[in-house]
Amino acid sequence: MKKRLLFLIILCFNLGIKSQTVGLKQYEVGAQDGYVLFGPFSSQNVYLIDNCGRLVHKWETDFKPAAATVFLGNGHLLKTASSGPPANPTFAFGGGGEHIQEIDWDGNVVWEFTYSDSTHRMHHDFVQLPNGNLLIPAWELKTKAEAIQAGRDTTLIPDGVLWAEFIIEVDRENGEIVWEWHFWDHLIQDYDATKDNYGVIAEHPELLDINRTGGPTAAGNKNWLHINSIDYNPMMDQILINSFFISELFIIDHSTTTAEAATHSGGNSTKGGDLLYRWGNPQNYDHGTADNRTVFGSHNAHWIKEGLADAGKIMFFNNGNGRPGGSHSSIDIIAPPVDSYDTGQYIYNAGVAYGPTATEWTYEADPPEGFYSNFLSGAQRLPNGNTLICSGAKGRFFEINPEKEIVWEYVNPVAGGGIISQGDTIPIINGKYANIVFRCTRYTTDFPGLAGVDLTPGDPVELDFTQPYDCQILATTPKELDNQVRVFPNPAGNFIRVEYPEHLVEYLRVYNALGQLVKSSELTGQTAQEIDVTNLRRGVYFLDFGGKLMRKVIITR
Repeated sequence: MKKRLLFLIILCFNLGIKSQTVGLKQYEVGAQDGYVLFGPFSSQNVYLIDNCGRLVHKWETDFKPAAATVFLGNGHLLKTASSGPPANPTFAFGGGGEHIQEIDWDGNVVWEFTYSDSTHRMHHDFVQLPNGNLLIPAWELKTKAEAIQAGRDTTLIPDGVLWAEFIIEVDRENGEIVWEWHFWDHLIQDYDATKDNYGVIAEHPELLDINRTGGPTAAGNKNWLHINSIDYNPMMDQILINSFFISELFIIDHSTTTAEAATHSGGNSTKGGDLLYRWGNPQNYDHGTADNRTVFGSHNAHWIKEGLADAGKIMFFNNGNGRPGGSHSSIDIIAPPVDSYDTGQYIYNAGVAYGPTATEWTYEADPPEGFYSNFLSGAQRLPNGNTLICSGAKGRFFEINPEKEIVWEYVNPVAGGGIISQGDTIPIINGKYANIVFRCTRYTTDFPGLAGVDLTPGDPVELDFTQPYDCQILATTPKELDNQVRVFPNPAGNFIRVEYPEHLVEYLRVYNALGQLVKSSELTGQTAQEIDVTNLRRGVYFLDFGGKLMRKVIITR
């Protein structure tokens, strides 16, 4: 279908003016209303911009980000903070942090947690639980003797130490660690029968092979797994983490006690701290070959939130390093095969890799290497059905609609500790673009944290922008539809009637609370339809009007 271009903000410059290199590059009707938050790696500042790329707010902080930065519903910033990798010589690597700070709208630090010493260091990411506590990935130091006793191949310890990954839960009220889970308690190896954890790897997919390596550490390295993201599923009380180096996603049980998390029993799953599910590289547990591998380094693995298209499924940025046919990135979505939501267990057949065998939804550029990012990066499913993508290696943010067309694009102009002038080339420092960004997030205009604060837009972030700056916030289809779509009765019994504007909505899809498609119908040329829901169970459902508007409906009997 031919795309109707309603507004494009690639500015035409007069003769003698440099071409556009940073800032807003494209903006069309259909882009999600809201504001984008990002914290450049090279800067202590965190930026909030509108859809025109104009600065709405800037937090001036005392530290550069370790990686993740999040905007809270109370209007505060929650930010990883680092003085740089050398700040902790034991764990000197990108993504390592010392603090997580909560910073109010005016830039005041109102809460801080510090976790960095000679044997531990937090790194990369965090997620806030419904009770306000934080889950944080961290490294812990293991000596060469400890690694060998655990069954590590002696040729895979070239640095003389090993960094094991673990997770801590921090109580926001008192700053105390109230729960822990350690990979070190869930290992297996077939290298040395005289050492701990010896067994048949293929018979224990719930355990991690201590000798499995990959990516930059294929020949052995102290930074063994490199967990770079963490997420939490409140419905199942489970945690999702992601290893960049061995290209695999893992799910574990959070309902355990710390003591149970160190064993193989306990919690809702009855499996203690063992791996409940894993996906992306079945070679890691001797359940396949290189041909079965689907992940090639990844970031930002997370469950899509309730109320969004594909809710309950897992989305991640597949960096695509070393992919067959050439390195290229993609955004992938999978639907893990849940066996029981009550116990939080997943379908597994002995000897067969965890499903699914392929992604359910994928976005790749044309040509495929078009948004390749060999590290960093992420993606976010938006309320209007669009997807916001951060190609972090080049500081590029762009939004695609359900037809996979780009409707918004922006390039971070903050680089090397300064601001780039429009038209200037982004510098490369130590082989990397100087405007790299870990992740970006869009917050809709009704996000609670934006209530009551000054959102008056200022100038674009970049310097020497063309004046007058020709951009205005566009009325989007979802906002236009909101007052024109009717869904009734709600709660509903056996039928739901929907009314909508003719020609603006092409289809209607009904998803259950898990994000599974349960009904679909074409709406082109109509203005009303009655949907038979007698075959659907009682519960919460979401109506997707052509990828432009989502409405929640409750079915009762």
